[in-house]
Amino acid sequence: MTRIAKIGLITVASAAILVRLTLPAAAHCQIPCGIYGDEARFQTIGENITTIEKSMTEIVALSEDAAANQNQIVRWVQNKDVHADAIAEIVTLYFLQQRIKVPAGDDPAYARNLALLHQLLVSSMKAKQTTDPAHVKTLRETLHAFEHSYFGRDKEEGSGKKEDSAK
Repeated sequence: MTRIAKIGLITVASAAILVRLTLPAAAHCQIPCGIYGDEARFQTIGENITTIEKSMTEIVALSEDAAANQNQIVRWVQNKDVHADAIAEIVTLYFLQQRIKVPAGDDPAYARNLALLHQLLVSSMKAKQTTDPAHVKTLRETLHAFEHSYFGRDKEEGSGKKEDSAK
């Protein structure tokens, strides 16, 4: 290998490493590693919903004197958007790609879970578009319904979802 080729290879490898280091971390690995924290994901989504609600409240309050509060309004809008995107990332990368398994036949629980996850995605998108608290209410209600559907009777009995059984 010529010296120029080696330098080119090192440059490409260095650039690839730098690009990878600047990318945000995903919600969970896709190896699959077999390590799942379902409860933690529900809690994180709940915290994101609360942050979206707080952001909406601040945006509305600061908008009363928008000229004086323009920078803060922009920051709260960005914050709201980041947390709405975080919900979509968890729903997509964790639940849809890893935890909700396609059944062999018809499964009403599967259809219900898909519909609830879709509603979470749509509601998080709508929360980005407005400061209407109705979207926060829908997010909370849908998260509660999905959590109940996902865990089923195990959750009610307090034993939690079995780690090796994905829906």
